[in-house]
Amino acid sequence: MNLTLKIWRQPGPKARGEMVTYPVTDISPDMSFLEMLDVLNEQLIARGEEPIAFDSDCREGICGMCGLMISGQAHGPEVTTTCQLHMRSFHDGDEITIEPWRADAFPVIKDLVVDREAFDRIIQAGGFISANTGSAPEAHSVPVPKPNADRSFMAAACIGCGACVAACPNASGMLFLGAKVTHLGELPQGQPERDARVVAMVNQHDNEGFGGCTNIGECSRACPKEIPQDVINQLNQDLLRAFASGR
Repeated sequence: MNLTLKIWRQPGPKARGEMVTYPVTDISPDMSFLEMLDVLNEQLIARGEEPIAFDSDCREGICGMCGLMISGQAHGPEVTTTCQLHMRSFHDGDEITIEPWRADAFPVIKDLVVDREAFDRIIQAGGFISANTGSAPEAHSVPVPKPNADRSFMAAACIGCGACVAACPNASGMLFLGAKVTHLGELPQGQPERDARVVAMVNQHDNEGFGGCTNIGECSRACPKEIPQDVINQLNQDLLRAFASGR
């Protein structure tokens, strides 16, 4: 496959960025998208040019590091992570535009790398439970109804990649936030801090500069773990209950 790549290059957070065009040739359709970028970087290094900075870690669709806007779509044309997107999803001669996540809360560090520490600060604000340390309790000592357990596991699948924010016209992080609130809110261990948790996390979300949710639905459509939009409904219900209780 021969492709034309238009890639966002930005030397640093305060520097002016621009789109730069790179032709790549003899790309195997079995390569992952990141492997294709690796090949391009090897060519750039061989020519004495600065390689393109992009995030990756596990390359197994688990860590959520590899977020890219590919021709206007978060993670590209398939519902998966960028590292699990393969070049057979494209055609010979295609022109592909590659950009970082675009959101005020995700400032560009360099090229395609953005700072997603805003998500970490939301978790630090309340995305946890307080529990005594020590040996693990017997697994059946705290019964959990299966529907609640299933829903908690579904929400816990969120990997915090930020595709929901990048896809949302408002740059809202509500799908991420809803998944984290739902994950703990469905379990008995999450109940003591449930009201305080949702208030603290929503406040931190807004302080970070994320936009508000207007139920457009692009977030759940772009989510590589297929987190449903109804976790936002659960988030809103928890928030209303917390306000009603005076938390």
